[in-house]
Parts: sequence; structure tokens; C-alpha cells
Amino acid sequence: MRTISLFTICLLLSFTVRAQQVSLANSEVRIQWKQTKEGWKISDLRYHNQPVAIPSGEYTLLYSAEKPADKAAITFQRNDGKPWPDTAYHYQINAWKQATTPVALNTAGQAFHFYPAGAKQVSPTEVVFTWSSPLATLTATWSLDRLYAGDVRVHMQLQCKKAGYYSLASPATVTVAKQDMSWTVMPGYFQGGDLQEDMVRSYAYGQGIPVMPVLYRERCASSFCPVITTKKNISLAVIPDPGLGRDPWENDHYTHQQWELALSHMNRRAQLSPTIYYPVLGEPHSLKQPDDTIGYSFRFSLQQGEWYQLLTHAVNDIYGFSKTLTLRKNTQSLTSRVEHMHHYLADKHTSLWNIKDYNGLMIGGQSYLGGVVGSKGDAIKNADYGAMWMLAAISGDPYLKDSVLPYALNFKLAQQQTAPGFFQGAATGQYYLSRSKMFTEEWGDFVEPVSLTYYVMLDIGNILLFEPNDDTLKHRLALGADLLMKWQKADGSWEVAYDRHTRQPLFTDIKDLRPTFYGLLVAYRVLKDEKYLAAARKGADWFIENAVNKGHFIGVCGDARYAPDFATAQSAQALLDLYDLTHDKKYQSAAIRTARMYLTSVYTQPVPDRKIKTVKGVKREDWQISQAGLSFEHGGIIGSANGAGPIMLCSHAGMFVRMFQLTGDSIFVQMARAAAIGRDAFVDPATSVATYYWNAMNKGAGPYPHHAWWQIGWITDYLLSEATLRSNGKVTFPRGFVTPKVGPHESYGFAPGKIFGYEANLWQEEGFVTCDNPNIEYILAKGTDGKRKFVILLNDIGTPVKGRLEIKNAAGITDLVTGAGVNAPEVALDGYGIKVLMIQ
Repeated sequence: MRTISLFTICLLLSFTVRAQQVSLANSEVRIQWKQTKEGWKISDLRYHNQPVAIPSGEYTLLYSAEKPADKAAITFQRNDGKPWPDTAYHYQINAWKQATTPVALNTAGQAFHFYPAGAKQVSPTEVVFTWSSPLATLTATWSLDRLYAGDVRVHMQLQCKKAGYYSLASPATVTVAKQDMSWTVMPGYFQGGDLQEDMVRSYAYGQGIPVMPVLYRERCASSFCPVITTKKNISLAVIPDPGLGRDPWENDHYTHQQWELALSHMNRRAQLSPTIYYPVLGEPHSLKQPDDTIGYSFRFSLQQGEWYQLLTHAVNDIYGFSKTLTLRKNTQSLTSRVEHMHHYLADKHTSLWNIKDYNGLMIGGQSYLGGVVGSKGDAIKNADYGAMWMLAAISGDPYLKDSVLPYALNFKLAQQQTAPGFFQGAATGQYYLSRSKMFTEEWGDFVEPVSLTYYVMLDIGNILLFEPNDDTLKHRLALGADLLMKWQKADGSWEVAYDRHTRQPLFTDIKDLRPTFYGLLVAYRVLKDEKYLAAARKGADWFIENAVNKGHFIGVCGDARYAPDFATAQSAQALLDLYDLTHDKKYQSAAIRTARMYLTSVYTQPVPDRKIKTVKGVKREDWQISQAGLSFEHGGIIGSANGAGPIMLCSHAGMFVRMFQLTGDSIFVQMARAAAIGRDAFVDPATSVATYYWNAMNKGAGPYPHHAWWQIGWITDYLLSEATLRSNGKVTFPRGFVTPKVGPHESYGFAPGKIFGYEANLWQEEGFVTCDNPNIEYILAKGTDGKRKFVILLNDIGTPVKGRLEIKNAAGITDLVTGAGVNAPEVALDGYGIKVLMIQ
């Protein structure tokens, strides 16, 4: 009898222990919940048997009986004590108002924090939790992912009991102590390793981690994957299931700014914990009646390693970014676009080309109809001087050589101040106002050191690659380089700008976290004076310490008050170019880290598909107008992407191909191809010029005719980078300097390259090659011996293609890849393949 009693007691004790604990475990993750007086809490969470952060398991439900206020809840000041935002920057005012409402600052509504009251171990791989209150009933199902051992999937279902506005947050699986956090990333908004009390710097500029549990919108969240990396090098993220969040073009109209999903790096208690909120409190989907339900799914993901590995997991494994490349195809090849844009630019009427008298010097430029302070529709600008000189050189076009380049050169000479004084050697402004006969900056009467780098050093440097014996230009380049050195501070940095009249520094609340040092690299490469290289390295070292290592950047668009932008991608190429000159590995390492941060400036959501949509009366498949694969002009809280979405100017594409070649990280080349290929819905059929902003869909050049030069520049850089990659370095052409302002694409055509050992110059002759398949690109070159011509063929898509190729006056043709002769007019290429034909 006594034995039976002991057995019964042991059985009851065993049942009690099991009832007080539930768990999920596999080869990588173990989560254990324990029943407490407050409910079921996570008592232990391990990844590869390492404890991860501070276990929690707390849930949060936001509720408001009334619609939350949509007016700014708090006013902010810059670190210099002045109010933010400056009223002169009207493009940012509305975006900032939206970002400082009670909902956006995560102070709206009543927060109900709780732990589930019930738990059921359905199986070793699934646990179901329940909770009920007078407000709502919740069921949360946690399960181990079958494909990815580091992922735990969660589905939450809430049944509402009262009328009002609801927002259900993902539970805080763990929280991370501030001292244990190594790096935090909110893709599209910020990255960094330190909490930043200055909310203007952290929230508006993305410099550091905001100390408030702010909510970020889908419209600039490039990837739905807030990530925190601990000092034990374990990264954790919350990744919503694809399909959750707004569709930027719903059926037949623009819906980019709708807010359905919010993301945060903190929970409502301001503890570091990746969190999503659905629906967003006060937004249409959040208004519920009794018995209405809210349901959504996400995954809590863990990986050993840095944040970008987890980002890649979210982008490719969960959102299928690499797989969506199979949807992409062209209706016009990129090389055909370049040929047609050549026609556009060689017509002074379509390209809005002007020649004006400036103090007796005839200067030329294209009309600029965007915003410039002081402009009365009379602003004139030139864009990519490297592309201008390249196209003239490889095509031999007499119109470009006689009617464009001389006047564009005069524009450049007039743009630089040569008179003695504080600004001697500087670019006095990137725009010329023809009525007032003055050069000016985009958004004020000031002069920027980075503009000296852009509009003197880069432009003149690129011209000198084509005209190396021009002593006047060499003198002008030295004048600019000497001023850059004079303005460089003892620590290697520069001011953001100087007032033109008082000569006092402006924008002192932010640092010049841009590749200003690159101008001195140009000076060294052209003029060969070691002092310029030493100063460039000093500037780059400061930039690495203050920008790259901290994840802090600013941009180069004055109308956006320098919100971080494509200058970050440009910085990556600038550091790579410095590595090429010095062979110092720290510059290569910094370049790679910068490029990885720029991955978060590329949209990967929503997932493209073949759903039929209507755009300005034209039927399009969703992938044709998809944002996925396109990058920001500037993102974050105050960038143009908030309203306009991404841009079609894919300057980063070639650099990303080079980064793939350097690192082996396939996400780089996938993003390059997604940006470049199949974007015909945004290309004007009449001119082949792509529109700039996504929300304009297809408006051609619009107010930016000079963008055609940048488009020729980035397309050439991308295609030649692909040729080098696919030929394993057997097709290479020397690269010049990056273009000013819009990104990292570089110039070509100033010196011969190598094609399977043969020396050759780039060449363009429209009609020499025709191909009936728009997914096949053709790049032309002429041997320097005058005996050979080359046709480099590239397949733009990942599946094999065939096309009918016609080559003018072709006699003997040899395939240099196989060594075989080619007779048939039909050509076949493997997926993302290359063929190089030599014509003798």
C-alpha cells in the first residue's frame, strides 16, 4: 500500500513539473517557458546552447477607443539649439510631422502588457498560448520552422470584444541590455552600435539608435527585418510573413504611403527588442467592432554572425528576392537604350540644351526644372562629364565633339572661382541661373567642400583622362586640390558648407560624413603629387572612424538637408579606389562594410508577382512596376522615398557587381540585376530615357534632361562590370572616377582595355550589330591594331536564350570563349552567360 502511494505521488509531481513548463527545441534553438503568477514567461532561450539576451515572452496590445491624434506630439531641436525642421526645407516638413505623431512616437493609446494565462504543448515542435481579458482574446501558436532551424514561427489571432482601434505587437521573445548590444539595423532607416539621445540625428538622419520606441513605416523600410546583434555575435530579428504590409500600387492607383505595418527596434517599454505592430493604431485596418479578428504571422529568427547575414536570410529565404529575378525580362536591351539616348542628347530641343553668354564666355548646359533656390525656370546644369566625354570618344559623333563638349567645358571653367580669396579653387555652385548670371547651390547661398570634390575634381579629373595634355585643366585641378587641403581640418575632416558671404561654417549640427576625400585621390592619380594621396588617406581614415565604423552618413542633396542617400554607395567605391592605389586592406574592408550597409537602401518588399495592374490606362504585371530591387534617392524619415518611392537611376549596379566579385556574396549581384533588368515600364519609348522617381511611373526625363547622361554612365558601368565578372577577368576596361552626386558608377573609354589578351578600345556604331532578342546585350570594341573588332554578348536573364544576330560586313568570326568559328546568324547564351566574338 505504501509503495502504491509513493508511485502515485511521483506521478503527480512529474505531471505538475511538465504542466509548469513547455518548450521548443531543435539542433539550433531552445526556448523554454515557465508558468508564473503573471502567466507564461520565457525562462530560457538558447542558440547553439548559448544563452541569448534577457528572456521575456511579454505580449503587448495597444488600444484606443478614439482615433489617435494625427498632430505632432513633441517638438524637437537640433543639437545647436535651433528648432527642427528648418522651415526653409519644405520637402521635409510634412514627413517630419507624420513621424512625430503620437502613433509614430509610440505613445498613442493604452498599452496592455501581459503574459499568456494558458499554454498547451501540442507537439515537440508546437506550443499554443492563450489569454483573455474584457478587451480581447488571444491565441498565439509558436512552432519550429521546418526549413530553417534558427527560425521560430508565430501566428497570432486576436478576437476583439470592444469597439475601437487595436494594434497587436509581436511578443518580446527577448530583450537586449544596452551594454550587450553590438549593432542594430532598421533597414531603410538607420544602423549603428550606440544609442543616440539626439533624436534629430538618430531619427531624422539615422545616425545612431533612437532612444524612443518609435514606429517605422513600410514606405521606407527597404526590408521587413529589424535586426539586433549582441556582443556575443548572435543576431536576432523579427520577420513578418510576405504579404503583410501595404501594396505601393494597389490595382490601378498609388498607395505607397498607406501604413498597415509598423516596425521598431524596441518594444513599447523602450527595451531593445525587434518588434512589429499590426495593424497600425489609428490606421483604417485597426478600427474593429466586437467579434472582429486580427491575425498575422511572423518569425523570430536567430543566426550566429553579423546582421547582414540575417538580412540576407530574410531577403532571399523568406521574401524570395533571388527567385523573383526569374520574372524579369526586357522589351528593350540596355545597349539599345544607350543608342537611343544618344539621339536624344544629340538633339538640342529634346535634351533642352542651352548655350549662354557668361562674361563673354559661351557656356553650355541643360535646363533643370527641379527645385533650386532663386531659380525662375532658368537653372542650367550638366551631369556626368565622364559619360559625355566617353560617348563622344567611342562614337566619334561630330555634334557632341563640336557643339556640346566645348561649351560644357566652358561651363566647367566658369563654375570654378579662380580669383584670389577664401573660395579660390571652389565650385561656386552646381547650377547656373541664366537670368541672374550667377552660379548657385541647390538650396542656399553657400559653398560646400564636397561640391568642390564633385564639380571640380571629379568632372575635371574625368575630362583629363580623355585629354591628359590639357595644362589649363591640370592647373584648375591643382587649384581645387590645394583648396581641399587648405579646408581639411587637423583630424582629416571637412565642414559641410561655408556661408558665401560670412565664410563661416554652416550646418554645424551635422558632420561631413561623405566621400569628400575622394577629390584628393583624383588629384593624386592625375597629378602624381604624394601630398594629395597623404591628405586623401587622412580624410578617408577620419571617414572610416566616424562614418563607416558608426554607421553614420549624410547625403549630398541640399533640398533634403543632406538626408543620407546614394553618397553612401559612392563612399564604398571611393574606398575601393583608394585601396587600389594603396593596397591597404583597411580601405577594402571599409568599402565592403559600407556596401553592405547600402544593401539596406534597396527595396526587397513587397514580393513581385504576375498580378495584373493598371498604370495610366496600361495593363502591367506587378513585377514590371515593382519597387523590389530599386534603391532610394534618400530614404529614412525625411528622404524623398517617403513620397516618391525609389528611383530608376541605378548608379550602384556596377559597384554591386564588383562587390560580388570581391566577396562572393550573391545578394550584391542579385540586387544589381534586379535594378537593371526589366524596367521598361519606366522607360519613355520615344527617347529611351527612364523616369527618375518610381511614383511618376513613365514620364521620361521630365524636369531632369541631364539624367540621360547619368543613365548612359551607369548602364555602361554595369554592363562592363558584368562582362568582367562573367569572363573571369578576360574582358576588362580601365575605370575612371566616380560620377558626381548620384552614386558610384565610373567612367570608361579613355584608354584601351583587354579582351582575351587583345588590346581594344570601346566603340559605338549604331547598326553594326542588331539582335532580335532584347535580353541580349552587345558591347562593341575595336582592336588597337586596326585588324579586329569585338562583339561582347551578355544574357540579361538567368535562363538560356537564343537570338538572331546580324553583324555588318562580318567576314571571319571567332568565338573567343570556345575558340570555334561562328557562321550561323543565331546565337545561344547560357543563363547570365557571355560570348565574345572576334571579327577579322
